[in-house]
Amino acid sequence: MDKISRFNVVHKLEKRKLLIAINCVAGLAIFFFGYDQGMMGGVNGARNYYEDTMKFGYYDEVNKKPFIERSLLQGGIVSVYYLGTLIGCLIGGSFADRYGRIKTIALGTVWAIIGATLQTSAQNSTWMICSRLVNGWGTGILNAVVPVWATETAEHTSRGQFIAIEFTLNIFGVVVAYWLEYGCSFYGAPADGGPSRSEFVWRFPIAFQIVPLLFLLAIVWYFPESPRWLVKVGREEESRYILGRLRGETGADAGRAEAEFQDIRNIAELERKTAKRQSYFHMLFGIGSGKLHTGRRVQLVVWLQIMQEWIGIAGVTIYGPRIFEIAGITAKKSQWISGLNNIFYMFSTLICVFTLDRIGRRYTLYWGSIGQGIVLFLAGGFSRLGIDARDGGNTGKADQYGAAAVAMVYIFTFIFGATWLTVPWLYPAEIFPLEVRAKGNAWGVVGWSIGNAWLGLLCPVMFEAINEKTLYIFAACNAITLPMVWALYPESNQRTLEEMNLLFASDSIWNWEAERNFAILKEQNPDLVQAAQRGHSVVDPETGLPKTGVMRRSIEGNGLEVRHQEDQFSTEKQTFKTG
Repeated sequence: MDKISRFNVVHKLEKRKLLIAINCVAGLAIFFFGYDQGMMGGVNGARNYYEDTMKFGYYDEVNKKPFIERSLLQGGIVSVYYLGTLIGCLIGGSFADRYGRIKTIALGTVWAIIGATLQTSAQNSTWMICSRLVNGWGTGILNAVVPVWATETAEHTSRGQFIAIEFTLNIFGVVVAYWLEYGCSFYGAPADGGPSRSEFVWRFPIAFQIVPLLFLLAIVWYFPESPRWLVKVGREEESRYILGRLRGETGADAGRAEAEFQDIRNIAELERKTAKRQSYFHMLFGIGSGKLHTGRRVQLVVWLQIMQEWIGIAGVTIYGPRIFEIAGITAKKSQWISGLNNIFYMFSTLICVFTLDRIGRRYTLYWGSIGQGIVLFLAGGFSRLGIDARDGGNTGKADQYGAAAVAMVYIFTFIFGATWLTVPWLYPAEIFPLEVRAKGNAWGVVGWSIGNAWLGLLCPVMFEAINEKTLYIFAACNAITLPMVWALYPESNQRTLEEMNLLFASDSIWNWEAERNFAILKEQNPDLVQAAQRGHSVVDPETGLPKTGVMRRSIEGNGLEVRHQEDQFSTEKQTFKTG
């Protein structure tokens, strides 16, 4: 392929090796996302940062702990990052649908490097706020495009597994950030055990993220573009070549790439005929989307991401130190316990790697919600018993109840890592039409940004007002997600990206109607989407040519003419009548 650089790995690797290489690059971007999230906890605890540079608090020498005078400023520096991710994801989604996935990853990486550099050199709070905003732009751009690139190259039978592996690397980023900052906290520390006043304690961890970002920027150019985006923009020869390398062209794999390629072309043409307007505004309200129902899909992914925060991960993170205090655990020991919990959290994501494509997205969310809800009720109850015991002078009982509450924190993060961590990021990258897939995924990032910012402001207020009872609210939110997912969210597991338009073609919002309508449309339109049906390919496995009744390509004169059999795409009339 002359149009693809001879240095591109697509020429050297194929099939699973190529998929693994792509997943490693996507994982590197997600690793940065996790590191960036985990980093600010340690930065906020650095004495030089909060006392000398940002000036929102001081170290209380009597009580031996930080005292925050300007909590709004501290919270603002953290929260402005999510404003940046919201803006960045909208930019990234639009850019990725227009200019491609690879260029967008590079753009997001450049912005993230600039943001990290500005944060490292920050001299005051205004500087830091602007730096965090820029860094959020970069993260938002990457979050909008990386899951899309990964899902568009993966096979539909293992799509969930690849995304789950990426989020194992995401939590690995959190772990690296935590323990790196823990190690840096000893640099320049006084002999009396007080906190270090060295600026190295917080500047080095911020600067460290630039290393993987530079590596990402250097290597991403040598990886293949999404074959689905290439079809969308008319670069079909490149798309077909990349699909052949991804799926294989010989032996049992013969015809698979061609079948998938024809499916992509068919659905891309159908989308162009059906959807007329595709701006973010039109997507939000489903204006002009016809039977593609993009407005419904936007609402589904936004609320799935918001509920990911409301099921309790933000609350457990914020209330965790208080639970450790109830258990009588010292500040030093609590650092170790938090760090070990992060490692526990990381390993829990491996469960999702092996179960997500077996039991599906819906059942993964079901068992996560049930387990998390029970654990949060228990954590709240044990916390209250511990508080009452300590107030009554029974420190032994208080420590026991506190230890039980700490165990609930561990179990909660384990279940969350195995279930709700991954699915809300995978689902938006799967269900949107090719024409607006990156923009659709960006709406998921919008929901995540809203959920984080919303709870970032509310959690301190809620815990201050009702203490451990806040955990009951989060437990109730887990209960709410059960009927929500059951009634509104169709299963995307083991279905090709091209089948999603049929899955969402029903005019009804209810899942059972969507599934019923999907079955009817598949029966009425057997040639529209065939790659998922083993043994019923749209191409002849021996010749690699389209079978009768399938869209064909013929070369006439100097150009390509797409011609159809008489009944081809007359099926479109049936496709979007039903439901």
